[in-house]
Amino acid sequence: MKFTRRVLMTTAAAVMALSTPAFAGGHQKVESIHFLIPGGAGGGWDGTARGTGQALTEAGLVGSASYENMSGGGGGKAIGYLIENAASQEGTLMVNSTPIVIRSLTGVFPYNFSDLTLVAGTIGDYAALVVPASSDIADMAGLLEAYKADQQGTAIGGGSVPGGMDHLVAAMVMKAAGEDPVGVNYIPYDAGGTAMAGLLSGEIKALSTGFSEAVALATAGEVRIIGVTAPDRVAAFADAPTMKEQGIDTEFVNWRGFFGAPGLSDEKTAQYQAALEAMYDTPEWEAVRATNGWVNIHNSGDDFRTFLEGQEKEIGDLMRELGFL
Repeated sequence: MKFTRRVLMTTAAAVMALSTPAFAGGHQKVESIHFLIPGGAGGGWDGTARGTGQALTEAGLVGSASYENMSGGGGGKAIGYLIENAASQEGTLMVNSTPIVIRSLTGVFPYNFSDLTLVAGTIGDYAALVVPASSDIADMAGLLEAYKADQQGTAIGGGSVPGGMDHLVAAMVMKAAGEDPVGVNYIPYDAGGTAMAGLLSGEIKALSTGFSEAVALATAGEVRIIGVTAPDRVAAFADAPTMKEQGIDTEFVNWRGFFGAPGLSDEKTAQYQAALEAMYDTPEWEAVRATNGWVNIHNSGDDFRTFLEGQEKEIGDLMRELGFL
């Protein structure tokens, strides 16, 4: 879709603009980072924060890492906590992604990314639709056949609120397949773990989720990946077919990155940014990235802000087209 291509082009331009060496200017090693995760265990935010912390500590770029899951309000509880307790959160980085843009547009919470200190965007994660491994739905054609036969009975779930990213991806896919995107019976869950439980219990027919989460579930034998929103098959799980190869012309990549509390000092912000930039050149990070099927998308500081402002406009236009705004 044009939306995806423009986002990727904007991201590529931001990445090309970065040329500052890691830890330039004598930035000190970060002693510790406390990662604030706005959702429950098993979700994409959880995996991103823990994978990043693992790579940073194992590579010796950060002394230690700790993690705190704070679910609620579609991510708004954690954002509100970070803002309201800013003075004591100098050592905290909150992970977030495309939903911070979507949920501020839809009024799920009253905050915007501009209310926080923008540290850096770090990765991209494609989206995927999965079904239980025991399902008689083998591919997207099977899901579309079930959807046409019983739209309400073919519920699709996700670990985000109605109108959130997982819902948006499901609607984008259905629209590209020639179906009514607004008519998707979307069932929201608080996080990936509870959404998976809903899938396995039969409450939903398919799950819209991040590709990295889908890979972990497919590797464990719990689900079958029936479509990925990547332009080509992803090496992390090459058996998973793309939407495009099944005749559904849509692509989508969800960025993930890190934010500090408002008023975070320039010195601390620069230390975090330098550590994250240096991380990309380490084998520890490559091991984490490859295992999860993530794409390296790095934009820092002002480049991150420019990217987010562009995405806010693009997503807003798309959501209006789909009837979500």
